[in-house]
Amino acid sequence: MGRPKLIVTAGPTREHIDPVRFISNPSTGKMGFAVARAAAKRGFETVLIAGPVSLSTPAGVRRVDVVSARQMLDAAVRELESGTPAVLVATAAVADWRPAVCAASKLKKRDMKPVIRLVRNPDILKHVRGLYPDRDDLKLVGFAAETDNVLAEAARKCREKGLEFIVANDVTEKGCGFAVDTNRVTFVYPDGECAALPKTTKLRVAGRIVDEILGF
Repeated sequence: MGRPKLIVTAGPTREHIDPVRFISNPSTGKMGFAVARAAAKRGFETVLIAGPVSLSTPAGVRRVDVVSARQMLDAAVRELESGTPAVLVATAAVADWRPAVCAASKLKKRDMKPVIRLVRNPDILKHVRGLYPDRDDLKLVGFAAETDNVLAEAARKCREKGLEFIVANDVTEKGCGFAVDTNRVTFVYPDGECAALPKTTKLRVAGRIVDEILGF
């Protein structure tokens, strides 16, 4: 059997209030793009589902551009519909909430209200696991960017979402997290085991993630 398709989500999502305002986060997509690059170099058919970022597509990678969390979920599900063996690596920083209503035209200051009603976005990994609860040939890998109780929060997410493992990091640590080329991460597994990596480049972290996937 050949290697599975490797699908990576990367970058932020934008949840629009109106055509020129949105809710988002500082993610630049560097970690996800590094994973896609490493996977393609190791011979995986690699699909990169990218939120709004300014990075170039790695060689050998098929890119799908999206904006919102729902668009990112829809793109991931489309890639999984063929039923071929697949690994979904969810590095994207997906907005948890979106405005209940997006105005069709720019809201004027005088018309804007100080409170915006929000509704919850779907959790991509939870949704995918719910769609395919019995697919043994579908493996899910997550990321947990945290500021407190990093390993405990990562372990909880790993169990609740049915992941093979989750990559946890403290985004308050200097030189780690968003918009930098380095990271210090810990691989957290469903049984509670952890494997911490020293601070290194995101490309090297990506290589270790692909090594783990090759062991599935």
